[in-house]
Amino acid sequence: MKKNSLIYVAGHTGLVGSAIVRRLLKLGYKNLLFKTHRELDLTDKKKTEVFFKKELPEYVFLAAAKVGGIFANNRYPADFIYQNIMIQTNVIELAYRYRVKKLLFFGSSCIYPKICPQPIKEEYLLSGHIEPTNEPYAIAKIAGIKLCQSYNRQYGTNFISVIPANIYGPGDHFNDEGHVIPNLIKKFHEAKKRKEKGVAIWGTGKPRRDFLYGDDLAEACILLMNRYRGSEIINIGSENGISILKLATLIKEIVGFKGRIVYDRMKPDGMPRRLLDISKITALGWRPKAELRRGLRLTYEWWCFQAK
Repeated sequence: MKKNSLIYVAGHTGLVGSAIVRRLLKLGYKNLLFKTHRELDLTDKKKTEVFFKKELPEYVFLAAAKVGGIFANNRYPADFIYQNIMIQTNVIELAYRYRVKKLLFFGSSCIYPKICPQPIKEEYLLSGHIEPTNEPYAIAKIAGIKLCQSYNRQYGTNFISVIPANIYGPGDHFNDEGHVIPNLIKKFHEAKKRKEKGVAIWGTGKPRRDFLYGDDLAEACILLMNRYRGSEIINIGSENGISILKLATLIKEIVGFKGRIVYDRMKPDGMPRRLLDISKITALGWRPKAELRRGLRLTYEWWCFQAK
């Protein structure tokens, strides 16, 4: 990408999209395209085509998606599979039709089998059954990856796909349907204000996850836009894993909550272990920078500022 290239960041108000915008601006990319969901519904092909035909972006970061935690995935499975398939199908098809030079699609680590060797290598995709709580979202994301690969194969496009670990940071959704980190931050913060005696975490607290700060993901993706061409997916993670219980304990300390952590064993754990092998991306010269405690503190401070 040149500094004056026209770059469309789909989903620029979200966690991943906003991190990409911050990084692009910091690196001196000024010619950026944005549209909010209200301005452009990417599930509507006609409106999306009008946008592509008029703007003719050269590069696309496809960060727009319907996302959420286990609760949301369980409650709205039809929304998760339909909306994500429609968004990515429209954008990828139109990127081909209007000759986008390169597109980067964001998959999700939940696409990998529930039970597979750790850390998870890219070639483990479709080697086993998906965790049921993530299945509709995961299938949509797998479809997006296969779309990119198929367009590359048939039409010679340059569409790449990345598989991020669990992303957190400024721009995340802090509600009961969000991912584990913003959900726990909100729970502990509110419990501290109400002087409650305990905060419940889902399941046993034993599952281990790989958490990556949003700005680190953005740096990796811009590097890939500039240096990687290929249809093979690439993992982007932290090289480290932490149990949900230890994560909750860390967030509890950062927030300053003095009560207990209790377990809601009626709720699912999800995948027992999900850590990514990131040897492919590190071979290209990238490594994560944000240590988890520091990243969590920055995320908490950002949310407190936004909530004022």
